[in-house]
Amino acid sequence: MTFAHILGTGAYAPKRILTNRDLENMVATSDAWISERTGIKERRIAAEGEVTSDMAVIAARHALAMAGCRAEDLDMILVATISADMPLPSCAVIVQAKLGATRAFAFDLSAACAGSLYGLSIAAQFIQTGQAKRVLVVGAELLSRLVDWTDRNTCVLFGDAAGAMVLGPSPEPGRGLISTHLHSDGTAAGILSIPGGGSQNPQSEDVLARNMHKISMNGREIYKFAVRVLPDVIREALDANGLTVADIDHIVSHQANARIVESVLERLGIPLEKCWLNLDRYGNTSSASLPISLDEANRAGRLKKGDLIAMMAIGAGMAWGSALMRW
Repeated sequence: MTFAHILGTGAYAPKRILTNRDLENMVATSDAWISERTGIKERRIAAEGEVTSDMAVIAARHALAMAGCRAEDLDMILVATISADMPLPSCAVIVQAKLGATRAFAFDLSAACAGSLYGLSIAAQFIQTGQAKRVLVVGAELLSRLVDWTDRNTCVLFGDAAGAMVLGPSPEPGRGLISTHLHSDGTAAGILSIPGGGSQNPQSEDVLARNMHKISMNGREIYKFAVRVLPDVIREALDANGLTVADIDHIVSHQANARIVESVLERLGIPLEKCWLNLDRYGNTSSASLPISLDEANRAGRLKKGDLIAMMAIGAGMAWGSALMRW
């Protein structure tokens, strides 16, 4: 079977940096409190007038350049986001137009922080079945406009950014995306949500007054859920391919909280040094987190041909999953 392979990676983060010290002047918090509980030191904030598709396009262009691929060569564009430019149409078709990817069909995927991993799985199916030769997967989030800046429990966590991956058939047998393993549990939907603005609670003065159009979360329950399911889904991927934890060369993870990553790796017996960490510089960028981490590790020369990369992510839904890739 022909594997789907990542041919190019790219990332983008806005220029404006909002530090923990800056937040001390905005809400009742402190640099020490944020750092100790999350591992975050700073996050990026989109400029006025900058929208999600703008960030997605810049990250995509970086990935296309690395892949040696023109936008016109793309067959498919998938944008994972919960913060699209507008409810209708999709962010993906706006990205398609801005890139000039005239041959590609495009659509959005909503799986929150697990979106890019879900996107990889979908892209792989199109490539393996021969329905697509070049697929662009983008995770892009402009979360600074979805947080309540008076809520110190959430506003300190999130940032704006985009990450992109161009996929195509593997150039060599055995290289590429070996398998993906996806899960969901809708009974846990209430621990991370934006309750207002949809058909259940349509936009209204009351919704706006109660900040129901902003992110609501139960951090303690998310932590408990994540450290339970993420080790299991990594083991699931390894078992499915006759591999062990010792075979993993790198972990590329969505990063919501340093404690979650550290706890998951500890339970798996994987050294923290095997995971590319950038949460301190970006905060939680949701679907952008995993592809940004992959791009940084890639451009730093960390990933070598033949290395086994394990990916993991978890987000609202709850939605989570893992993937194994031979670089």
